[in-house]
Amino acid sequence: MPLARATHLTRRGLLAAGGALGLGAALAACGDDQGKDSGTGAKGGKSGPWSFKDDRGTTVKLDKVPANIVAFTGVGAALYDYGIQVKGVFGPTKTTGGKPDVQAGDMDISKVTVLGNAWGQFSIEKYASLAPDVLITTMFDDAGTLWYVPEESKKKIAQLAPSVGISVYDRRLTQPLQRMWDLAESLGADLRAAKATDAKKRFEAAAARLRAAAKAKPHLKVMAGSASDQLFYVSGTNLSIDLEYFKSLGVNFVEPPESAKEQGGWYESLSWENVDKYRADIIMMDDRSSAIQPADITKATWKKLPAVKAGQVIPRSPEPILSYDKCVPLLTRLAEALEKAEKVG
Repeated sequence: MPLARATHLTRRGLLAAGGALGLGAALAACGDDQGKDSGTGAKGGKSGPWSFKDDRGTTVKLDKVPANIVAFTGVGAALYDYGIQVKGVFGPTKTTGGKPDVQAGDMDISKVTVLGNAWGQFSIEKYASLAPDVLITTMFDDAGTLWYVPEESKKKIAQLAPSVGISVYDRRLTQPLQRMWDLAESLGADLRAAKATDAKKRFEAAAARLRAAAKAKPHLKVMAGSASDQLFYVSGTNLSIDLEYFKSLGVNFVEPPESAKEQGGWYESLSWENVDKYRADIIMMDDRSSAIQPADITKATWKKLPAVKAGQVIPRSPEPILSYDKCVPLLTRLAEALEKAEKVG
């Protein structure tokens, strides 16, 4: 599934919350700063004024380190890995079966307030009730659009708390990883603890392994794909933080021509009849819950692909959880696939 996959979904119009709760009531529900719960956000003992300059160039300044943090689910998962517990999340958090979504990482989702579980869902009432200090999410464009914050209610949301945006657009994975590291540290994370430093070392070792595997088998072609009922999407490496990074390590990717890409250059859409347009030895498939997973694809044309027949299909996380711990497997599984794969395309 392309990174901008959610743009294919129909926006749900104004939130139900917007009709039931006017902005004035929402602001009142938020309460004044003096009455805010101290929360469990910052655990590193930091106190005093807090500021952070985000990737829009906006500097958020507060009288104290944020405790009541609301974040996009994947951001909350990354902060959790660094010891920062958010109060609320929005974005894919629970599967239809009630289990944690892949983007929730290791978070205990029973301990966070879910403001919305899908594109276009964001409960302003719930958000206000958390007395938020700050909202944190990612950005998938250069216009500063906050990921999963509904366009139609963004002004109301912005009046309840300042926001921080971490860009995951047109850069390599290591850059937003470092930005999340810096943000976590500003929020009180102890990044000198063994858990954090060991994860960073494992990431570096996994990157070296992937570089070596790519160098040993430069002839193998890797395709990044995503499945929906009607279409198969092929992602180019430009714009995507994971693919740009893997490419910099030497991985040889299938690249759709620019003229064929849609949604600002993210991907090419293919009918299932044309899913064999590109020759690939390894296929990386979108692991998000909004995409059809390989085991559930019934299309005959899919099953005939050489990489599929050879069992050379692995998961891909187009929206990586931006902690070093969670990014190690992304590198490791691609390295393993290259090490084991045969030329079949």
